[in-house]
Amino acid sequence: MSPRILYLHGFASSPRSKKAVAVAERLEARGLEVDRLDLRVPSMERLDFGAMLDRTRAAIGGPDDRAILIGSSLGGLTAARVAEHDRRIAAMVLLAPALHFGARWHERLGEAGWQAWMDRGWLEVHDYATGGTTRVHADFARSVLHHDVGLPYIHAPTLVLHGTEDDVVPITVSRELAAVSPQVRLVELPDGHDLLATLPRILDAIEAFVAGQE
Repeated sequence: MSPRILYLHGFASSPRSKKAVAVAERLEARGLEVDRLDLRVPSMERLDFGAMLDRTRAAIGGPDDRAILIGSSLGGLTAARVAEHDRRIAAMVLLAPALHFGARWHERLGEAGWQAWMDRGWLEVHDYATGGTTRVHADFARSVLHHDVGLPYIHAPTLVLHGTEDDVVPITVSRELAAVSPQVRLVELPDGHDLLATLPRILDAIEAFVAGQE
């Protein structure tokens, strides 16, 4: 039985993002079904990283099922954290994976901004799914920091695609992962975090990689 293919979107994004739809359409043209998971769980405001991990594990199926995970940004981090303890993962594609997510948010907000989030409970963020703004509770940051410790252990064949001009998740984190993980092949692209400028090349790379796992 062929592995399930699961697409995991990024932070404040959705299964209907341009990249998610493009990946699904490309692979479905080869006759491969792609399940685009909704990781806004239990809701955008009350995001919980543990719940994101649980939803991904549940979508894989039973103990004898297998899956290929395609994760973008926070979805890439989710995929990597699921895979390090779940041998049902046959392979992964990580798009600008948001490794060290909690630590980078702390750095981005600064000590005062981070503490204000922890104390007040809410942080306003851009919602890529709606184009407006939303808020996320500080418990989300706490849940990420609880689960995301050190670099994930990669045991499955993994393709990482990351833009050299990414100003959200620096490419150095993917280089660091590739340096310590023999199963990881890193492809560096002249692109930013959304990886839309090189989308045709990304789709070609994903299609070839997934076809190689059949």
